[in-house]
Amino acid sequence: MTLALGCIADDYTGASDLANTLTRAGLRTVQTIGVPSDDLALPEVDAVVVSLKSRSIEASQAVARSRAAEKWLRSRGAEHVLFKICSTFDSTDAGNIGPVMDALREDSGDKIVLVTPAFPETGRTVYQGNLFVGSVLLNESPLKDHPLNPMHDSNLVRVLARQSRTKVGLVDLATVARGADAVGARLADLAAGGFGAAVIDAVFDRDLGTIGTVALDHRVSVGASGIGLGLARALVGSGKVRPEAASATAEAPVGGPAACLAGSCSQATLQQIANAERSMAVLHLDPERIVTGKDEVHRALAWARDRISEGPVLIASSATPDEVAALQSRHGRDAAGHAIEQAMADIAERLVEDGVRRLVVAGGETSGAVVDRLQIPGFLVGAEIAAGVPVLRAVGANKGEMLLALKSGNFGGPQFFSDALLLMR
Repeated sequence: MTLALGCIADDYTGASDLANTLTRAGLRTVQTIGVPSDDLALPEVDAVVVSLKSRSIEASQAVARSRAAEKWLRSRGAEHVLFKICSTFDSTDAGNIGPVMDALREDSGDKIVLVTPAFPETGRTVYQGNLFVGSVLLNESPLKDHPLNPMHDSNLVRVLARQSRTKVGLVDLATVARGADAVGARLADLAAGGFGAAVIDAVFDRDLGTIGTVALDHRVSVGASGIGLGLARALVGSGKVRPEAASATAEAPVGGPAACLAGSCSQATLQQIANAERSMAVLHLDPERIVTGKDEVHRALAWARDRISEGPVLIASSATPDEVAALQSRHGRDAAGHAIEQAMADIAERLVEDGVRRLVVAGGETSGAVVDRLQIPGFLVGAEIAAGVPVLRAVGANKGEMLLALKSGNFGGPQFFSDALLLMR
């Protein structure tokens, strides 16, 4: 297997978003969970997205895991590797975007790396190096309040410079509008001036094609699914990849009971949970009781077993930002987050043991904990449920046939849970 494109994602839902984007653009794509073992049987594909749970861990660990993923992808022939990050540039002043970027650039031999979280289709744009969500700056939007990685500075040049060992420059929109040659010349000038990274503006969908074309002249890039789309379009446009339709195998029915788990505290997910109560049984867990003991897990399982034969159920640990802040102040941010993630993973594991074969999970950290617990090594990417969220069919799992959907907290429409179950037959 020789890959046209290798990708490393710093969380599982972001990996699904990227895999979905590449599939829509015509690339045959598999998402793996962690660096694959050498004996994992994969179909013939154009792109592999290696999913890591590295966004919020200690920076040196994130670097080590990302380097291992890049080594595996290069060994499968990938000439270009995209380090996929969140479209809200979720990070801290210590990392992990900057440290991983520095390491991958060093390993690749590139002098400079293009960086952008822009994806105009989903309302994420970058102008003069500032990240916008819709018409407002990120730090003025509700998305600033991520419980683990809040983002209160929209200037990405400034944010990345605080994390990276290299100087960070800017490729502005006027340069992007002049095309790939102008962008390439600007990057050469920056590299000659000692800059090792450049945040690049993108406001319009067409900007992604320009960015993808230039990025393919390098061995590493950093960004969200928008730059992945640009790379895919450049690969197809150059003839290096022949576009294919998504595999029907990924969407073949599996039947059996269905369950939804929600751990995200985003406003979008909270609204989706409220809407789900009109069409399915919903249980709201008490985060305080989760952190202080196991009673909530047992309560959730008993509740689900009484109802799941009648139709899908939804179990939510989600809370408002104020409730999350209060919980973290009492128990510590990391301890509270870990306890809730593991409780949701406990619930998922037991539900699958009870026969659930269709599972929808909302929240990046929750999705990571659930998939790790289920020990699923990879997925085939199927139909799109909502922008950035595909149907996933488990590959190499010892649990048997399963369909999953892994949703980042802010993704999906108001009826997301019902929409997902309609496609996951």
